[in-house]
Amino acid sequence: MRQDNLWQNFNDLPPEAQKQVMDFISFLQARYKPSVKRKNRKAVRMRDEAFIGIWRGREDIQDSVKWVRDLR
Repeated sequence: MRQDNLWQNFNDLPPEAQKQVMDFISFLQARYKPSVKRKNRKAVRMRDEAFIGIWRGREDIQDSVKWVRDLR
């Protein structure tokens, strides 16, 4: 379908079909909405995250692999 015929084809549809086309376009716009550009977000290094080191100094988890195995 050529773009120059698109509006004519749309206008030839009955009103209910036109509404379905508009609903489908809205769906596609929501689905393919561009995400927030990465360059607008400030890069955070993993080691600066608050959760890093929260278990530091725990006596019961010296060997984390063993601790998880025992937990299972």
